[in-house]
Amino acid sequence: MEEYQVMIQSREWLVGWGTLSLINAGLAQGKNRSGLIWWILSLIFGPLATLVLVLLSKAPANPQD
Repeated sequence: MEEYQVMIQSREWLVGWGTLSLINAGLAQGKNRSGLIWWILSLIFGPLATLVLVLLSKAPANPQD
């Protein structure tokens, strides 16, 4: 029974971490930054990447657009 509880908690933690990474990718795109790069960084650094994204200012738009 104890192993089952650990598995459920691990799964919940992974779902939360993955959801946070997707939210960060959207946040990055809203700030004119690469969603893919920030998604990968978020998978590695999690909430720390969120903090950095929130503190970063919006990047200037690409003049070629």
